Amino acid sequence: MPTSATLAIDAKAKSLQESGVDVISFGAGEPDFPTPPAIVEAAVAACRDAKSHHYTPTAGLPALREAIAGKTWRDSAYPVTAAQVLVTNGAKHALANTFATLLDPGDEVLITAPYWTTYPESVALAGGVPVIVSAEEATGFTATPQQLLASATDRTKVLLFASPSNPTGIVYSRSAMAEIGGVAAERGWWVVTDEIYEHLVYAGAERHSMPVVVPELAERCVVVNGVSKTFAMTGWRVGWMIGPKPVIEAATNLQSQETSNVSNVAQFAALAALTGDTSSVAVMHEAFDRRRRMIHRLLNEIPGVTCTNPQGAFYAFPSLKGVLGRSLAGRRAKTTLELAEVVLDAVNVAFVPGEAFGAPGYARFSYALSDDDLVEGVNRFAALVKGSES
Repeated sequence: MPTSATLAIDAKAKSLQESGVDVISFGAGEPDFPTPPAIVEAAVAACRDAKSHHYTPTAGLPALREAIAGKTWRDSAYPVTAAQVLVTNGAKHALANTFATLLDPGDEVLITAPYWTTYPESVALAGGVPVIVSAEEATGFTATPQQLLASATDRTKVLLFASPSNPTGIVYSRSAMAEIGGVAAERGWWVVTDEIYEHLVYAGAERHSMPVVVPELAERCVVVNGVSKTFAMTGWRVGWMIGPKPVIEAATNLQSQETSNVSNVAQFAALAALTGDTSSVAVMHEAFDRRRRMIHRLLNEIPGVTCTNPQGAFYAFPSLKGVLGRSLAGRRAKTTLELAEVVLDAVNVAFVPGEAFGAPGYARFSYALSDDDLVEGVNRFAALVKGSES
């Protein structure tokens, strides 16, 4: 199994920073804001309460499971009960639990590329077979029902769906989601829908939830979510999966042997996030939207770079095909993987190459960093490209 490319790039960038190098990283997908103070204070209070010092139910604190069910109705109009919720150690853990629960060896999972780098690995770990369906930039990186059907076989069991998307930032329209969900329902596929970026949509785009748009899927759908992106809580490791009771019960049994309950302190922090004031979320959203427009403009001003306008999450996904093969600082990169190394070495700017997402020739630039660093980082990259030789 390969190391997570996003975490590897981030680790290298941080290692250089710690050694005194002025590195600007567009690598890791995490907000640059601190966790809101009220959430931190809830964790402090939990630390001081002896009740938090012991095991709690594997599936999560009852109050948190209730809050997740309430939040799901509030934000998505999707009616679920606390018994349909399993609290996990982040959304990655929720995905791993879901695939381990649903898949038998050889079962196939349709995954649209560009995809989040963990998706295929999580499927493979569970004994499943990731089947990659390539969506093109010309169609806005959205897959069509026809593409999915063309890639399906009699072993297809699950469709993995994500909107807003990491790494492209695309948001599926309600009609497009209905068409794709309708195909899944007709074919009897399970749908695993990743909604971790649900609150990060911009420019008039609307976020929808698959089991709400296609209610007939509810008994064959697992929703994966968490507090990490919306509330700047990536390090707290609290996610969840929502699904039919038999799936949640089976996944809970699995988790009882894997990790038991999620850290109680982190769970109380998540409870405060879901039930408390959300004004800080609006502040972060405003900053991300401003940076989104900024990085989109700056990247498109670089010769050989083209970038679609992201509608959600906090990533730009430009094509760097027009830069490949040029002489940059005396080196010629034939792939975006090589280009990422050249740029990091030459101008101390880190981004994640498209190979990590099943999309060679592209790159993911996270704009979850300060405005000043964003401008400086893109300008360094631009200066390197403009000074290149064909």
